[in-house]
Amino acid sequence: MGIAFTAIDFETANGHRGSPCAVGLVKVRDGQVVDQTAWLMRPPPAADHFEPANIAIHGITAADVAGEQTTAEALGRIERFVDGDLMVAHNAAFDLGVYTEAARSCRVTVAPARSACTVRLARRTYRLPSYSLPFVAAEAGVPLLRHHDPLEDARACAGIMIDVARRHAVDDLTTLFSRLALPATAWGNQGVGSERGTGPQQLALFTVVDGRFRRHDADEWPARGRDAVAVGEGLRLTG
Repeated sequence: MGIAFTAIDFETANGHRGSPCAVGLVKVRDGQVVDQTAWLMRPPPAADHFEPANIAIHGITAADVAGEQTTAEALGRIERFVDGDLMVAHNAAFDLGVYTEAARSCRVTVAPARSACTVRLARRTYRLPSYSLPFVAAEAGVPLLRHHDPLEDARACAGIMIDVARRHAVDDLTTLFSRLALPATAWGNQGVGSERGTGPQQLALFTVVDGRFRRHDADEWPARGRDAVAVGEGLRLTG
């Protein structure tokens, strides 16, 4: 199947990762888009409030999802669409974090997944002032008409993945990941682990801002020269 994967993008109702309100999915086979879909969902009851900051980003409100499927139902649809594919996202730590956290919140068991991050791949491929989705999509020659529309973002992510493989002159992702020394990351119901499931692998970075810890995902670490501490993904800060 050559370059084969499913690109995924979530939008969330609030700052809690387990609050998905929309998802976009794009399936790729042999480097070509063969299927795509998107839908709204009601966030889990424990995290179903919509924060103004999130609404300002994606435009989705509580009224928009009032009659939609539950997150538990949506997770089943996602799993069937993905059907065991490698899941690719732009900042996979966020999107796969939404997937696993939502499953925990809904007490739903999802099949283990493998992911690749186009932010990390882009850093090994392009020289850009920013590796946010609009910048990377433009460099890859991928249209991005409505950023934060989940299907548009998933399409852009898919296009970036295809372009990265093309620029490295590979026709399968195993070779690409080996060449760039970026193995796929394994995810399960307990979160992130190594490819062999031997424990936490990704890091979370925290900086101190106004006396408070601020978390940064591994793909969004701040510039060097700032005081920061990195901890394993499986750890938690308290206090």
